[in-house]
Amino acid sequence: PVSSTLGIGMDILRAMAVLIEHPLLAFVPALVFAALYAISKNCLVLTAGLLWLAYLSYEYGMKLRVLCSGECNIRIDLLLLYPMLILVSLAGLVMFAATVLRKSHA
Repeated sequence: PVSSTLGIGMDILRAMAVLIEHPLLAFVPALVFAALYAISKNCLVLTAGLLWLAYLSYEYGMKLRVLCSGECNIRIDLLLLYPMLILVSLAGLVMFAATVLRKSHA
C-alpha cells in the first residue's frame, strides 16, 4: 500500500536526520563512493561521493551557524537535499553494479 511506502520513506528521512547533529558521518558514504569509484571508474559513482562531501561541508556550516542567520531549526532545505542524496546514491550504486557486471562479463 501507498501508506506503508510513505512510512518507509519517512523512516529513511528520519534516520538521515542524525546527520544534522553529526555531520561528519556524511564522510562515511563519501568514502564508500570513493572506494567504489576506484573500482568502477564510473562518473556517477564519483558524483555521488562528491555530493556527500558537499553535503558534509554544507551541514557542518549549518551546525556552526555559518550558513544560516540565527534560526537554523526549521530546515526546509532538507526536504530537497535528503531525497536528492538518496536518489543519487541509489543511482550510483546501480551504476557501480552495472559497471562491475559488465566488466566481469567482458
